[in-house]
Amino acid sequence: MACAMTRAHTHASHPSAVVRLRRAEGHPRHVITMIQDGCDCVDIAQQLSAVEKAVTNANRELIDDHIDCCLNAEENPEDMAQLRTITRYL
Repeated sequence: MACAMTRAHTHASHPSAVVRLRRAEGHPRHVITMIQDGCDCVDIAQQLSAVEKAVTNANRELIDDHIDCCLNAEENPEDMAQLRTITRYL
């Protein structure tokens, strides 16, 4: 999926988000194997929770960084609309 941005747009949080997501990337495959192998549901739920937390933490870090770096709702009313939109993903 390509992004809608036409220019490079990076934040200080991007490398950390990539690390978090790469760490989480293999987890779903592992969970699928656990399910197929008949592992205990508690163990599966624990692994799914870890995947969810990794993605959630990457998302929060990215959004917090974007708000701090790119938005100034006090000076630019258009930023307030973007702030409202992006905080829906928290």
